Amino acid sequence: MLRRLFRHSADLSSVLRGSKRKGLIMDSAKALDACKKAAAVAAVNELVEDNQAIGIGSGSTIVHAVERLAERVKQEGLKITCVPTSFQARQLILDNGLVLTDLDQTPQLDLAIDGADLVDSKLTLIKGGGGCHTLEKIIADSSKKFAVVADYSKLVDFFGHKKEFKIPVEVLSVVNQTVKIWLEGKGGKAMIRPATSKMGPTITDNGNFILDWHFPQQAINNL
Repeated sequence: MLRRLFRHSADLSSVLRGSKRKGLIMDSAKALDACKKAAAVAAVNELVEDNQAIGIGSGSTIVHAVERLAERVKQEGLKITCVPTSFQARQLILDNGLVLTDLDQTPQLDLAIDGADLVDSKLTLIKGGGGCHTLEKIIADSSKKFAVVADYSKLVDFFGHKKEFKIPVEVLSVVNQTVKIWLEGKGGKAMIRPATSKMGPTITDNGNFILDWHFPQQAINNL
């Protein structure tokens, strides 16, 4: 599979300086969103071709990718079908008037476009912040090309650039303790991700739990 990273390389300070020179006031959130859009548009412009089946990932950056995809379909008359990785992706496809399909009807995809929580210098990804990474992985593996769209805030030289980092692991609820013990035997600590607006665990789009596998800085070299 061909893997490709699309990113906006300018740092936030340069984006803000540019906006000030133009007499504009751009806060950090707007500047970051502009970087996400630039990376997403670049991916769609370069990789999308007519008569493709495309896997649509999840996250805030993918919103810009789907919007640009819809523009190209309308402007160029492209024949594109889309397979979603999540409920969010499904709604984006429908809201933008794109053709929705699934892996049963389209088991082999030409391209998948997705985001990431972190990307290191070797293009290793950490995904799962949105709780739909099982289907994201399946769709990525079902695609001939896989494009990761990320702004500069997601790029690191190596994992563990902070005091600790975590790897999300989607797990069947009935074996969460078994998997937790297995993971902690490798180092670090695994914790069920709690829900934010209800009591109990976060439930993924596939009805599973998420174990956030935390690693302290000193454990990273042992991985």
